[in-house]
Amino acid sequence: MDLFNYHPRAAHEVRIGNRPLGGNHPLRIQSMTTFPTTDTAGCVEQSVRIIEAGGDYVRLTTQGTIEAENLRNIKAELVRRGFDNPLVADVHFNPKVADVAAGIVEKVRINPGNYVDPARTFKHLEYTDEEYAAELSRLEERFKQLLAICREHGTALRIGVNHGSLSDRIMSRYGDTPEGIVESCMEFLRVCVKENFPDVVISIKASNTVVMVRSVRLLCSVMAKEGMDFPIHLGVTEAGEGEDGRIKSAVGIGALLVDGIGDTLRVSLSEAPEKEIPVAYQLASYITKTRGGHPEIPATPCPEFNYLRPERRATCQAGNIGGNHLPVVVSMRPDGKGGQGQLKPDYIYCGRNLPAAEARMEGVKYIVDADYWTGEADTFPAFSPDTLMFVGNCQAPLKFLFTTYLQCNDEMKACLRHHPEVVLIATSSHPNPTGELRALVHELWNERIPTPVVFCMAYQLPASRKEDFQLRAAADLGGLLFDQITDGVTLMCLPPKGEAALPVSVADDTAFAILQAARLRQSRTEYISCPGCGRTLYDLPGTIARIKEATAHLRGLKIGIMGCIVNGPGEMADADYGYVGAGRGRVSLYRGKVCVEKNIPTEEAVGKLLALIEADGKGRTGVAESAE
Repeated sequence: MDLFNYHPRAAHEVRIGNRPLGGNHPLRIQSMTTFPTTDTAGCVEQSVRIIEAGGDYVRLTTQGTIEAENLRNIKAELVRRGFDNPLVADVHFNPKVADVAAGIVEKVRINPGNYVDPARTFKHLEYTDEEYAAELSRLEERFKQLLAICREHGTALRIGVNHGSLSDRIMSRYGDTPEGIVESCMEFLRVCVKENFPDVVISIKASNTVVMVRSVRLLCSVMAKEGMDFPIHLGVTEAGEGEDGRIKSAVGIGALLVDGIGDTLRVSLSEAPEKEIPVAYQLASYITKTRGGHPEIPATPCPEFNYLRPERRATCQAGNIGGNHLPVVVSMRPDGKGGQGQLKPDYIYCGRNLPAAEARMEGVKYIVDADYWTGEADTFPAFSPDTLMFVGNCQAPLKFLFTTYLQCNDEMKACLRHHPEVVLIATSSHPNPTGELRALVHELWNERIPTPVVFCMAYQLPASRKEDFQLRAAADLGGLLFDQITDGVTLMCLPPKGEAALPVSVADDTAFAILQAARLRQSRTEYISCPGCGRTLYDLPGTIARIKEATAHLRGLKIGIMGCIVNGPGEMADADYGYVGAGRGRVSLYRGKVCVEKNIPTEEAVGKLLALIEADGKGRTGVAESAE
């Protein structure tokens, strides 16, 4: 693994109808219908919208053999209308359904957690080695039947592991760990290799981006050790909707794409599925176009860094930055202007334009160019490489130094060794800013310089491309955040000449959202909501809107909103509360993984959820997590 230079991971070609993936093929984009698969007209119309938006594959849920058999009718109508995109059957709990679907569509997705193993109960099971081996033999024998059918019909397979639906067997032996998630996948892949069945794609998904990224990184490592090069499908499941869902997806997917991992992807949003496609294309094209063939970044990884199991880089504490403090958000306002967004930044860089005391944001500290700094309370000087010689003469308790990787020379390193009160604000104009900023931190790490580092990402985009800005920033920062080498974040978006500028408050809010998406700093209520599918048992978009409106004043909660039970309790493992479809028009409420009320009519369920939050003493306005 080259931490600093972009090299796409090599994967063999997998045949999926007329659109193979892996090999030298471009990143494939896909989505999933939300109509019941028995509704031929609804599924066809939605499939057409996905395809016309640019989707390569369309996935449809298949709960039973009736749904699987109806895939014939859906496929036939799509072909009649001139659409030949591969269809993917999504199967849970019933291996027989996978057998039927494999004879109809181009690809079948199975979930190892519920393919042969019984539905999870979250109970610990004790197995002897012999008993565990017997379970694996049972799995292999049943799985070989599906492989034979796939081979006969030229059908590809996706081994799709979901963090939320790991089997009790896996959980009991490996715990709720990336190692367990990966082993759940590898058990099936080893059978595929044994049976010489190469047309397999793998996915590991989770709503927790840390779990998702660590698990996929580990999977790639384990496969490489066992001589496997299966292509990988990327996605953050239950990411939510709107800006938060897009940013969360970009943080997780982008972190892996930047490292060259991924052959196909889905941005799972709790919105109409065709809306996922443009987001996925923006994300994929940004990474592949900017990184491909970039100038080499010469750097040496620190031996103490563990890419598969990263721990936070130890830094000295400078003010409330570094040490054990949460990452800070620095707002870039060199003109001293700009309104407040949803959340206050921790610091504002105002260049030479320090606002009058009465005009400053309450509770926010200001950073001023060193030659304009006068020592006012809650203001701190900022230096550049050109003014480095003056750092020692300044008596401020906290100082900032703007730099790039190439500017971090021996003189700067000597300064940093003697001045633990300095915080670096590091930026990059390299096509691969993630790699270059990684290189800077590893350079400091190798030199035993514990200076905290705030990463500054700058873009030139007009206000009309707000979403593009958010996706790029999330993708570029993702790998740095999951590497645990981030002490703070700042974002800039400057408009091209003659174009309207994006408000600086949007950049600040985006920085907070990115940190929350990477599980580094929670500042708002997080909604873990599924994108919906044919299994969804209530009006998902309407319910999400009602819950978000009713809980908008809360801070620091995680609320899961799930259309059905497939991933519900598991994917909500770290959620405070869950709202899960239990039957048509019925909902069950959860506190963590524990169901506290079953089969509530949907018209009563939101009210009962709010009552539960109130009864637990959490139904009041909280305070955003601060870096103090």
